[in-house]
Amino acid sequence: MTIAAIAFAPGLALGSFLNVVAARVPLRRSIVTPASACMSCAHELSWYENVPVLSWIALRGRCSSCGERISARYPAVELTAALLVAGCFWKFGLSGEAALAAFFCLTLVPISAIDVEHRIIPNRIVVPAAAIVLAAQTALNPSPEWAIAGFGASGFLLLTALMYPAGMGMGDVKLALLLGAMLGRTVPIAILVGLVAAMVPSFVLLARHGSAARKMGIPLGPFLALGVVVALFAGHPLLHAYLHR
Repeated sequence: MTIAAIAFAPGLALGSFLNVVAARVPLRRSIVTPASACMSCAHELSWYENVPVLSWIALRGRCSSCGERISARYPAVELTAALLVAGCFWKFGLSGEAALAAFFCLTLVPISAIDVEHRIIPNRIVVPAAAIVLAAQTALNPSPEWAIAGFGASGFLLLTALMYPAGMGMGDVKLALLLGAMLGRTVPIAILVGLVAAMVPSFVLLARHGSAARKMGIPLGPFLALGVVVALFAGHPLLHAYLHR
């Protein structure tokens, strides 16, 4: 528990960086330079305007220079990142598995934020992350399980995308490769939970808009990320319970 509490603060700082990633990658801008600035007026943020969560609260969600509203996504990303990092070290202790799980979860945070805002899952994030996670998992736990699960999950969503292209994009297919490489045999749980969770807004759209809702896409990435959290922290007990019911 202590290591999880210690990991929370670095998680907040990493969450602040992930906000930069989520804002700039879709625009194909560098995530290194220039320094953090207001997306509306280009006002360069001072250090006290860049403190995770607290600065957003102190500024009341508005730029100190132009007064433009700062999206609540920023503190949400920072808090989510911190909680996930702390959770990984609580679950796996101070270990290589915890570091890899934290990297994996931190990768999913900007992917989800970008998918919500832009309806894309950028190759610049998901493809290198999948390669890193597959290599790291194979090194930590030598087995073909990770590659089989990665390509199996990706192939399953590819077939789904080919049958229903309006409901799923190729970005989701590549995301499934990342999920399988990390989760191995528990990846079906992540996909199942994600797809079931995604049905909730789908039913809401159907109730409100009728047949026109079929043309309204929803971002699947955040729902798959929700499934990942379930599978990462409780996947093996759930799988065991299902197989031995």
